[in-house]
Amino acid sequence: MELPAEAWRAHARGRWGSLAPALREALCEAAPLRDTFRLCAPLLRPADEAVLRSLAARVGVGKDPRAARFYKQEGTQRFQGRDYAAAAGLYSKAVSHVALDSPEMSLCYANRSAALFHLGKFVALHPVGMTGMKSSSKHRNRASFCCCAKLLPPPLPSRAHGPYAAHGLPFGPGCGAHGPSPPTSSRDCLEDISRAQAQGYPDRLQPKILLRKTECLLHLGRLQEAAEAISELESKIAMDQSLTSTTHQTLLRKISQLKMKACEKESSPVSVPEALSKTLKDLELWEENGKISSASSSVGLNFDSCRGRHLVATKDILPGESLVKEEAFVSVLIPGKSLLLQDGAETTWDTSVTNEDLHCHHCLRQLLASMPCRGCSYAKYCSKECAQLAWEQYHSIECPLGALLLTLGVFSHVALRTVLVAGFAEVISSMKRFYECDKEHHNPEVRGKSVDETLNSQAGMEGVSEKAVPLIPGCEDDGQYRASYQAIFHLLTHAENHSPEHKFLCILSIVAICKKLQEAGVTILSQGSCESQSNVKAQGKMSAELSPELKILGEAMLRHMLQLQCNAQAVTVIRESASGDSAVANSEQVRLATALFPVTSLLNHSCDPNTSVTFSGTAATVRASHPITRGQEIFHCYGPHYCRMGAAERQRWLLCQYFFECQCQTCLDELGTDVTGIAAPRERFCCSSCHAPMQGEDVLRCSSGACMPLVGRDFLLRRLGDLQMQIRTALELLKDNQPNQAVELLLRCRVDAENFLSAEHLLVGEIEDRLAQGYAMLGKWQAAAGHLRRSIQIVEAHHGPSSVEMGHELFKLAQILFNGFAVSEALSTIQRAEEVLSVSGGPQSAQVQELREMRACLLELPRSLRHRVE
Repeated sequence: MELPAEAWRAHARGRWGSLAPALREALCEAAPLRDTFRLCAPLLRPADEAVLRSLAARVGVGKDPRAARFYKQEGTQRFQGRDYAAAAGLYSKAVSHVALDSPEMSLCYANRSAALFHLGKFVALHPVGMTGMKSSSKHRNRASFCCCAKLLPPPLPSRAHGPYAAHGLPFGPGCGAHGPSPPTSSRDCLEDISRAQAQGYPDRLQPKILLRKTECLLHLGRLQEAAEAISELESKIAMDQSLTSTTHQTLLRKISQLKMKACEKESSPVSVPEALSKTLKDLELWEENGKISSASSSVGLNFDSCRGRHLVATKDILPGESLVKEEAFVSVLIPGKSLLLQDGAETTWDTSVTNEDLHCHHCLRQLLASMPCRGCSYAKYCSKECAQLAWEQYHSIECPLGALLLTLGVFSHVALRTVLVAGFAEVISSMKRFYECDKEHHNPEVRGKSVDETLNSQAGMEGVSEKAVPLIPGCEDDGQYRASYQAIFHLLTHAENHSPEHKFLCILSIVAICKKLQEAGVTILSQGSCESQSNVKAQGKMSAELSPELKILGEAMLRHMLQLQCNAQAVTVIRESASGDSAVANSEQVRLATALFPVTSLLNHSCDPNTSVTFSGTAATVRASHPITRGQEIFHCYGPHYCRMGAAERQRWLLCQYFFECQCQTCLDELGTDVTGIAAPRERFCCSSCHAPMQGEDVLRCSSGACMPLVGRDFLLRRLGDLQMQIRTALELLKDNQPNQAVELLLRCRVDAENFLSAEHLLVGEIEDRLAQGYAMLGKWQAAAGHLRRSIQIVEAHHGPSSVEMGHELFKLAQILFNGFAVSEALSTIQRAEEVLSVSGGPQSAQVQELREMRACLLELPRSLRHRVE
């Protein structure tokens, strides 16, 4: 979804092929982006715009009362089936399609409040299980662990078989970055009740919603407000003459029960939750950097002609230390693949829950109860504040363009939002300064180089005035590197490396956006400010040619669109899902958004990085994953980690995606080693007779020399493909809650794998992991733990004992041991997992908090039960 829809890309390819050879040659030779843009801009024809209109018409972002009725009915069916998370999501879809002044809005809010009420009621933070132990096999709170990777192609998962855990909450919009909890459901329920009442909720239904309000207030400990709600409820009942005697008595009985609950709450002591007190103790010390915004004082910014701008340690850094805490300059949520498609008279609405339903479109926080946009059905927010901020900063202009932006892809959308967030005045000022610099450096010696390259090369030269050219590009006049538009503007475009055809596609897409802005009456004043004349009567026919200001804006958007391939960050979350009453939740890595982080983008790549990056909403935190000595460069992995790819494959990947050949020490060491045709353990085949590694190219032989048979590589690859297919089948069985059949199939896969794969092959680890999952679903915790231990051995061999991947595996093992009452081993595993995950995700991460809760549960057990094993 980063690039435009395939149909538009195909159309652009056809247009590129139909251009006159002389024009194509001129476009290929046009070095400055300004020249390329101005040559291509007039080439967007009415027929091209018609194609875009046709494609955009298939994306439903308008408010449709038919869709509202459909989603409301579907939500009611799920509610009646007690699938409250799904019901809440469907009611949210209904809310997004209802007109703001429609009486249906109050009913949708009230229905969603009921779903949230039940969702909070049945999720217990500390349920009591056997022998007084807080149970983990049901109602387990579980939070998503966030990670990041550079963009395009999709980020590689740390393992193909993601973590799973005991659970009690069906997957839905409650598993946030800080974990779902009843108070959140209750607060959202209260907000929906207030919204329903503000929208004119019918008087005859008020008693029902007031009962719900009172119980939520009691649940949150807001006793005074609960008492006021009870008084209001009693008054409503007394005044309502339409109530039958039976209904009247029922309501009075419920009021009496609520009063008793209020009395119990008043007599209960108020204590600070253990997790909260732990969090307060774990607040990290943070000393802000005086030169680099959002960075710690342990970090410095350097520049040289080889590595460009890069971050270095200014002192010795320990694992787990936070180095950067940065809010995204701009972020755009990645939409789901299935939006409303209209094909002639047939209309279908998708009931699946995707990114745009689960996360706030402004701050990226997870949603339980979304606030709709006032103008479209697509954008959703976590609060009025986010909705208002989004509208003021960018959405008032994006809203009418929603279908077009979804058609043109996330990169086009990020490019537009970047200039909207920066402000047209700042964008035009930056572009004009850039043009002046271009003129100053336009001479035969630098001809053929981009201005970016010229600036970067001059920044490293002696004798260059710091006032004329900043010492490091992107720094401001005072020498500080701020997370500002200037820092974004100076990210490299690599325009010389992008193909002319790709730039042609980008320019057509951007010109289409600019024309829509012009048609909508968006004008840019000479000072660079923006005015919308959409409500003013049009004065004559809109010019087909872009205004000079919109041309400058388009050139800036092209610059940002080209920057994204090498500088955008993919925000991803681990999203959990579960089926029925299974004791195990599956999880998968999901790409959530595309964002630009000015400081985080300064990190260069290493295939063996010394940092990890995590996300909370739109905030990124970079932490040291290994000790970093003073003066050492700070690295991040852009995707191809040495544990997941061989050196040759990594080099191809990085050259294609990021236009450079990696010179990290890991690559140099690996490429300089003569491996004589023996593959790395992650991809190694073994001899079926003696299990020694196989070696060779097209035909493999046993490396021991003792076994004579030769085997074709193609045969082994086909066998590997068949095995992967069987594992996928087993995974589907697990998802369908058929663990017995899945375990039986996986055991056969295990025997097959042992005959031709090395013991450390990642696929062997995946089989062990899935077997652990199957046995956990069957409640056979000891067997599950045994298989997971074998999987952990493989993970440790590939990723190391202190890796993020190892932390995830230990976290799973701790949960399995906890559920199996293997207390002693569970406590030791919890300690190991906490040590690893505190380094990668910080001591306040949801997984670390859950580990601490499990430890507290186990330590509350009598000593006689401490050594119990399943």
